Amino acid sequence: MVNLSLYTVRAMAILDSEGNRLVAKYYSRGPHAQNYKTVKEQRKFENELFSKTRKSSGEVILYDGHTVLFKYVNDVYFYLVGDPEENELLLSAVLSGLVEATSLLLKHSIDKRNILDNLDMVVLALDEAVDDGIALETDPNVIASNVSKRGVDTIDVSLSSLNEQVLLDVYKQAKERFNRSMLK
Repeated sequence: MVNLSLYTVRAMAILDSEGNRLVAKYYSRGPHAQNYKTVKEQRKFENELFSKTRKSSGEVILYDGHTVLFKYVNDVYFYLVGDPEENELLLSAVLSGLVEATSLLLKHSIDKRNILDNLDMVVLALDEAVDDGIALETDPNVIASNVSKRGVDTIDVSLSSLNEQVLLDVYKQAKERFNRSMLK
């Protein structure tokens, strides 16, 4: 019988196209002890993982006793590390939700520069998707909404209506000035 646990994720990492860490979170709770306790061990694991996956065409590998899912978007690699007996579909849903939420938060422009410029939102998205190794959310819209506090769509709508209002005010002022100058 498999020992069921809520602690499904061992680590999440975002690396650039050269294998350098942009963001990484390692979780040590749950039935299995964390293998990578020091930063040196974590970086070694990330470098080995990057060298193993950078030319791979798949999305799931078994590496160093862990199930690793990864996605490559533009110049960034997203990694999710789970236990070898963990459900790959659940891990895939978490990773896809995180990648799509990051895309929504960065206005569909995921790259190294945007991630570093918006690191606070990316880390919050990581925390919304996975908390202490427990997968909390897989819906990218909910993750993005929780990070932005208002929801991505309402921000876009309010900005567009604000822009329209400003344009209408400018038009009215120009019309009034034109009418005044014609009356003189």
